[in-house]
Amino acid sequence: MDKETEKKFIELETKIAYMDDFITKLQEETVENQKVIHLLREENQILAGRIQDLSENLEIPNRKPPHY
Repeated sequence: MDKETEKKFIELETKIAYMDDFITKLQEETVENQKVIHLLREENQILAGRIQDLSENLEIPNRKPPHY
């Protein structure tokens, strides 16, 4: 191999190594974000259930407003 071809080959290997590292980190971050999203969805469902329970148990007086 001549020097120019070898230099380009080394540059490509270096870029691939950086890309591989970036993809690995991105994948780890994606997995972590999925865990957080799952947790937040569960919390949201719990809170929605509590709000529904509270609204069902809320007593609204059946009387006319004072201006009637």
